[in-house]
Amino acid sequence: MQVSARGEYAVRIALTLAAEHPRTISASTLASAQGLPRKFAEVILGDLRRAHLVASARGVEGGYRLARGPERISVGEVLRAVDGPLAEVRGRRPEETSYEGAAVNLPRLWVAARAAVRSVLDEVSLEQAASGEFPVRVAELTDEEGAWAPR
Repeated sequence: MQVSARGEYAVRIALTLAAEHPRTISASTLASAQGLPRKFAEVILGDLRRAHLVASARGVEGGYRLARGPERISVGEVLRAVDGPLAEVRGRRPEETSYEGAAVNLPRLWVAARAAVRSVLDEVSLEQAASGEFPVRVAELTDEEGAWAPR
């Protein structure tokens, strides 16, 4: 799995909104809080708004806020809103792949990999990511031997 810069920025913006929920925050304040270019933050906020994860308000007190409580929005939802599906194989969904011969079982592996990614990113809410109080199953993964080592 690879998280794009856009995906990472979206999660950082969403976490900032979660920390301030239900307060409305301007795009410029959100961008500044995370050290992001304001225009890029605005584009990401537009994606999050279209995905109904963020609501916007105009005017002097205008800005953005989460459309639902941070406990009800998963990190996976935020990533999908800006980057699309969590797992693809050459631009196709894992279940859309097919192979012959020795590679015939690869679609099952790709689907399993997607399920593993979903089981983490869809299980962790913005509230949990902000607090660091991850579900036990997710926290245990970070404690596994070699989890923090590059490969």
